[in-house]
Amino acid sequence: MATSVETPEPRPAVVWQDDGMRSTYANVCNVTSTRDEVVVLFGTNRGWKGAGQPVTVQLSDRMILSPYAAKRLARLLNGVVDAYESRYGVLAIERPAGNSG
Repeated sequence: MATSVETPEPRPAVVWQDDGMRSTYANVCNVTSTRDEVVVLFGTNRGWKGAGQPVTVQLSDRMILSPYAAKRLARLLNGVVDAYESRYGVLAIERPAGNSG
């Protein structure tokens, strides 16, 4: 009795069209979520003030993702940061306020 082995379908080629793309710089980001979407806000803090002073962040972009796309993005970003740290050293960052984990 012969057994058949399923071969996975080849993934389609991806064509990246960049003619409508724009580039922005962000040194601040914030993330919120609901059951259906993850929202990432990007902005720029142009002047760091002393402790206790309000900080103004000029928001420039909002990216709205499905939870699945957010998880894929998190994996991609973790990979890029891991590669960066293996080349250049560990990036020490502070924990966000209110985050105990």
